[in-house]
Amino acid sequence: MGRVLFSKRLDNIEPSAVRVILRVIGKSNIISFAGGLPDSALFPAEEVKRACEKVLEESAYRALQYSVTEGVEELREELYRFMVRRGVLPGHPRDDEEILVTSGSQEALFLITHVLIDSGDIVVTERPTYLAMLQILYDHYAEIVDIDLDPNGLDTYKLEEVVRSLQRENKKPKFVYVVPTCQNPTGITMSMDRRKHLLEIAETYDILILEDDPYSYYLYEPIDVKPLKYLDSSGKVLYVSTFSKILAPGLRIGWVVGPREIIQEVAKAKQVLNLQSPTFTQFVVTNLLREQVVDRRLPLLAEHYRKKRDAMLNALETYVGDLADWVNPVGGMFVWVKLRRNIDTMNMLQLAVEKYGVAYVPGAPFYPSRPEVNTMRLNFTYPSVDMIETGIRKLAELIRELST
Repeated sequence: MGRVLFSKRLDNIEPSAVRVILRVIGKSNIISFAGGLPDSALFPAEEVKRACEKVLEESAYRALQYSVTEGVEELREELYRFMVRRGVLPGHPRDDEEILVTSGSQEALFLITHVLIDSGDIVVTERPTYLAMLQILYDHYAEIVDIDLDPNGLDTYKLEEVVRSLQRENKKPKFVYVVPTCQNPTGITMSMDRRKHLLEIAETYDILILEDDPYSYYLYEPIDVKPLKYLDSSGKVLYVSTFSKILAPGLRIGWVVGPREIIQEVAKAKQVLNLQSPTFTQFVVTNLLREQVVDRRLPLLAEHYRKKRDAMLNALETYVGDLADWVNPVGGMFVWVKLRRNIDTMNMLQLAVEKYGVAYVPGAPFYPSRPEVNTMRLNFTYPSVDMIETGIRKLAELIRELST
């Protein structure tokens, strides 16, 4: 093959640190805290099997055919009911809003960015933030302004300062991207006061909010975490979620709800990308929602993962208490750890995998700017309780080795 001239936009895209790590550890007997993977043992295989059979018996000709880009009508109706039950929507939909089905929430984030962002447009994110969203923003040559997190979530007072400063230059962000509940990677949950303030800023300065909500299904503490979408009274919030964490990622069904004028443009972009999400999978998920499979599973999953979270927090306290600090998440899938010594966790990773048999995601790639290299993200939903205890003990041994 001769020399291939690739698109210049590829110069702006780095491989996902998580995917690179997963390829390496997938070939070895490694304790993995790396991916944001649900516990495979909890997949509802029998319920999915029955749903597939029912779909083929009752709706085969529709389920195996092309469908509309926006998603199968029955699924969108069930998604609306699901969001009302979950407290995402108040039960009286805005006339100018619409739901669109996507192939996982990642596609939703990409399509929204694709229709809203031109090269040089400003997007505000949390610092640190979801790695894959950063890849999307880099791909679109967005100018990223990152705002620090504190224990109450995004510093909305700093955000307002930034917005006012931009306003003086006749600029403003196209949108603010947030994971307000059980944030990825830190696990921090935005307080109610901050949520209300963020919405006030959005309304005052006419800024969209992109709310990414894959983790609020798993809350281990009794806290009030109404989604921004529920609190939104002026149509400023685009809400994205997914069934990857609560049914199975292999189904690849996510969705976005937001103002119709934006959703219609997202649908056009999706037509160019892949026409539609798989019809058959949409019918299967519709059946699972109608049969309340998702609703029945959520309390069981939350209890299962709570035990794993507690196991990781206990292990960290036992083995790493004098070496690092961490966020105690009220839910979600991750614990964010910051080493007290200035050890670069990216450089540490190879030794962790090859000598100690444990993997994690280094924290630096989650930072749009000024990366804190002594950080790491640990997933507790995928490994067993025993593996969590062993893996944290091994990480502690490694950190002590590098600290001497």
